[in-house]
Amino acid sequence: MKHLHTGKVRDLYSDRDGELLLVASDRVSVYDVVLPTPVPGKGKILNQLSLWWFEQLADVVPNHVISATDVPAAFAGRAIRCRQVDVIQVECIARGYLAGGGWASYRETGLVSGVQLPPGLVEGDRIPAGPIFTPTSKVAPEVGHDEQITFAEVAELTGPELAAKLRDTTLALYNRASAIAEKRGVILADTKFEFGLDAEGELIVADEVCTPDSSRYWRADEWQPGHALPSMDKQYLRDWSSAVEGWDKTAPGPEIPAEVVAELKRRYVAMYEQLTETPWQE
Repeated sequence: MKHLHTGKVRDLYSDRDGELLLVASDRVSVYDVVLPTPVPGKGKILNQLSLWWFEQLADVVPNHVISATDVPAAFAGRAIRCRQVDVIQVECIARGYLAGGGWASYRETGLVSGVQLPPGLVEGDRIPAGPIFTPTSKVAPEVGHDEQITFAEVAELTGPELAAKLRDTTLALYNRASAIAEKRGVILADTKFEFGLDAEGELIVADEVCTPDSSRYWRADEWQPGHALPSMDKQYLRDWSSAVEGWDKTAPGPEIPAEVVAELKRRYVAMYEQLTETPWQE
């Protein structure tokens, strides 16, 4: 087995031609900084929820999953055997609600990734005309940070035909996932997808799908626009880390207190159970 790459959260291995092993770790990152404290069991939660979502969304677009069981025993529960794809260097984000970076951009300019939104919206509002495609650049942490880009800039990077396909597929995935989540009392405010092209040039969704690491989740019964909403995702950790005195959001990051680790895991497990309607098993 050959180790290919260590990401912020996942490790990538190769043991067969044309296939990869994507292994979710218990590492956690904020602001592109991997914090020194792991969250025990987090990798398994991310992996299992992502697999559930891949299955739910399989008829929208093909995915990279080959098997969740044909993996080395050491990686059981937190690895996916997947097809190797040529990754497209764009983070494809769909937003159905105004929050986070989208809210900050709207507040300053009235735009989000070049998309004009109507005036008078408040934090947490549902975007009136429906979800919008708000891509970002895909930048290695050692180089810099992902930045909002416009659809026109995506077209310059990928060509107009593929850009349109990325936009349309991102919104189709979000609409399906959002509808599934709402039936379970959960609002999927925004989420990120990563895509690649397989050997035949077919568009494939890869990496992770709709996990609390890559999505913004709110409980529907707690949705009240006009202020920051209680998060059931990694935003909880971002909020904690932003309040750490003296940390400038660069490496090394602060140690995470045990009670924050426990609360983050509780929220991830709660989302897994509410979305899948299945008890979590360690």
